[in-house]
Amino acid sequence: MATYEKKYVWSILLRLFHWTFAPSIFTLIVTGLYIHWPWTNTWMEGSHQFTMATMRWIHFIAGMLFTCAVIARLYLWFFGNKYERVWDFLPITGRNIKNLFSTLLYYAYLTDHHEHRLGHNALAGTAYFFTILLAIIQFISGLYLLYPENSFFVSLGSAIFGTQQEARFIHYLLNWYFAWFALVHIYIVVWNDVKNPEGLISSIFDGFKFAKKEH
Repeated sequence: MATYEKKYVWSILLRLFHWTFAPSIFTLIVTGLYIHWPWTNTWMEGSHQFTMATMRWIHFIAGMLFTCAVIARLYLWFFGNKYERVWDFLPITGRNIKNLFSTLLYYAYLTDHHEHRLGHNALAGTAYFFTILLAIIQFISGLYLLYPENSFFVSLGSAIFGTQQEARFIHYLLNWYFAWFALVHIYIVVWNDVKNPEGLISSIFDGFKFAKKEH
């Protein structure tokens, strides 16, 4: 019978990042879709309720939390523990490249072999890496739309996106990316927690995972 030992993997800052990033994404998706297509009766606006103004305010607050969470994750890429740093999971080494393809085959049910990783496997790490890069684009486009009179954001936004209408279109498309990312992420996390007794879900609460003891 296999025996396991408890290992501390995720720091408090990583867990704070996750529990700021996750609810902010959900809030931004819901309020962003409302701003794009208000589904309440328009007669409420300007009378006893200001639904659009409320949604925009919630969207901006969630956007600021989203931005702070991304900055925290960028810090951990370079100054976090060994499981949180970017070179631990990116496919830039032979070991990580091998892990990337073996994980793809494992998720596709084409093999039963799976290299145990205490941190992120290379596939998950690569997905998270590109998600953070897209998150940077998302919050820059959001600040460009939020502060059209600010010379810094106007210069930065126009250099990256062009017009504000083009920035808004990219912002809207990325909203759907994050919606699909959240759904796939939840599915994969639950799937892994069922198949592997490493405590993946509980680790994002207490920071500990379970590694098989070597005999």
